[in-house]
This record gives sequence, structure tokens and C-alpha cells, in this order.
Amino acid sequence: MRTLQILYVISMIVWFLSEFLYKNMLKSGKDDKKGKDRSTLNILWFAIPFSIAAAVMISNLSTLPITHGRRIMYVGESLILIGIIFRFITIRFLGKYFTVDVTIKDDHKIEKEGFYKYLRHPSYAFSLLTSVGLGLYLNNWLSLIFAFVPPFLAFAYRIKIEEQALVEQFGEEYLEYRKTTKKLIPFIY
Repeated sequence: MRTLQILYVISMIVWFLSEFLYKNMLKSGKDDKKGKDRSTLNILWFAIPFSIAAAVMISNLSTLPITHGRRIMYVGESLILIGIIFRFITIRFLGKYFTVDVTIKDDHKIEKEGFYKYLRHPSYAFSLLTSVGLGLYLNNWLSLIFAFVPPFLAFAYRIKIEEQALVEQFGEEYLEYRKTTKKLIPFIY
């Protein structure tokens, strides 16, 4: 159990540091078409830390267990790690086209391979998977709700804004791509 707690603390530090580095290193460039973000980056940077802090605080103040076993903590930690790792892979896969603010690059293209064959927003999906993992690790229904709902709402708003920008830029090509993929959960949503 001690090993799991250590892994949890390390993964939370890695999660925070990776997101902090993404925010500071993967902003749009001076030649990119900016002005499309509509504060979605700020909203995400409010919603996600708030949700993490609230989920942890609630788990310390209340007992509403999802289950009485400890297995759920292992499932939760696994989802945290999968979310962090696959979000990193997705960001690396997009390369220069990934920015933390909604931006269209001059030579931008719609990525349709890898995770993008099934999901339009896999990096958001994996971030949300990390949030679900946190809620499960804490083994508290309220913590799960607070870990997931604020980031989900923030990402839902961002997806709306981002897809408007992509439709503006790519028109029918993006509309066709939307018909064959889901937003966040393969084959479902």
C-alpha cells in the first residue's frame, strides 16, 4: 500500500509539472492565427487545479466510498498513469500543431491517423481519464464528481470553440472528419 501512495504522489507531481511545461512551452507562435482561444486556456487552468484540490479536500473531509475494497485505488492510479502517458504521446504525435491555446498554423492540416482516427480530441480525452483516475484513487463519490465534472465542462467549452475554428479553416473537410469520429470516447461520444 505504501508503494501505491508513493506512486500516486509521484504521478500527481508529474501530472502538474507536465501540464505546467506544456502551458509554458507549447503556446502559439508569432506567425500563427491567434485570437481563437476565447479564454479557454484560462478556464482550463482554473477548472483543473480547482477540481484536483476540491477532490482531494473532499476525500479528506468525507467518507462516501465508491467501494470498500482497495482495488479501486490501483485502478485509479493506473488510469492516472495511462492518462498522463497517452496525453504525452498524443501531444508528441501532433508535434508543432499542438498548442495549448486554440490556434491555427499556416500549414495546418487535420490529423486523421493514430488516436485521431477514432477521436477528434484525444489529448483532452486522456486528460479527463487522468481526472477520473484521481477520483477513483480517492475512492469517494464526491471526489470523483469534483475530479471529473469541472474539467469536463471546461473541455466541452474548449472543444466547441476549437471546432468552430477548425470548421472556419477547413470547412467541409473538417465537417466530414467529424462525421467519422467521436469527440472524447471512441465509438460513443
